[in-house]
Amino acid sequence: MAGDVVTRYENVMKAYGGLTVVKNLNLEIKRGEFLSLLGPSGSGKTTTLMMLAGLQSPTSGRILLEGTPIEGIPPHRRNIGVVFQNYALFPHMTISENLAYPLKARRMAKDEIRRRVRRGLEMVKLEALGERRPAELSGGQQQRVALARALVFEPSVVLLDEPLGALDRQLRETMQLELKQLHRETSVTMVYVTHDQGEAMTMSDRVAVFHEGELLQCDAPKTLYDEPRSAFVAEFVGENNRLAGTVVGTDTQWIKIRTDAGLLLTARSQLDLRAGDAVLLYIRPERALVGAAAAACDNRYEARVVDSIFLGDHTRLRLDLPGQPNFTVKQNFFADSGPPAAGDKVQLGWSAQALQIVTA
Repeated sequence: MAGDVVTRYENVMKAYGGLTVVKNLNLEIKRGEFLSLLGPSGSGKTTTLMMLAGLQSPTSGRILLEGTPIEGIPPHRRNIGVVFQNYALFPHMTISENLAYPLKARRMAKDEIRRRVRRGLEMVKLEALGERRPAELSGGQQQRVALARALVFEPSVVLLDEPLGALDRQLRETMQLELKQLHRETSVTMVYVTHDQGEAMTMSDRVAVFHEGELLQCDAPKTLYDEPRSAFVAEFVGENNRLAGTVVGTDTQWIKIRTDAGLLLTARSQLDLRAGDAVLLYIRPERALVGAAAAACDNRYEARVVDSIFLGDHTRLRLDLPGQPNFTVKQNFFADSGPPAAGDKVQLGWSAQALQIVTA
């Protein structure tokens, strides 16, 4: 992936009357990357996308595309492709005509239009369906056409606003992989809006997490998952167990924390913390261990099994731990005795490195 910046938001704010939906946004989008804007409804992610597309205007700040401010440039002159959830295909046109439309609007030569339409159909594996109309295609096929139409004029950036939201789960997962493969093949910059964490983590080079109009963190999926910088990111991205506590001791390598329920924990030093600081602690369910596996852990406690659910590739345990009556553990194997049953008392543990810490 090239390291240069294709798009930059500089101190961008968007307000509707007294409601601010995007707050002081500073974000760089790198050339050739797949960036997902992730957040719940109303977090500002779609507004961020629409301002780049030219369908909305910033209240203040500026947006640059290829180094040039784009305020005042109409959408059709921004060299940006857009894919919506409802596909927005022309129903009276054939698939080939749909793909040709943006090329004709740019007054390309007929031979070049034919070449690009043929290439677009090949990219999305619909070569045999060029003369059909959208109503004759499945939802997945229509989505492929919308993608091809957004790519066919070789835009600087392709914007995708929850394009897979109308598809069923199996088709959506298939399309995720196909879209990621298409991104690898074309190397075009893609900005993708979604509220689906799994979708963002699966497809993206980086994920930008939005909440209440603010960009809280923008990182590679693994960094986002392993090193959340706020309570919202820790709780929104993936599943987490939350504990609240106070720092009672620190040194250069370790931190001692006492939870509000009285548990003493050892964590790896991550932040500049001092005794008396209030913190929130997070432990991923798959990084907590039970039974014999917990024996070597830095943090070990006795817990009671509330329920045990076999889910095929793993068993999900809900445990009652002091101050945490719904502590979740995911473990994919157990000894010959099998997983513990509801009512059993078990040893629960995790390593100091597995704890994620954010300030309260």
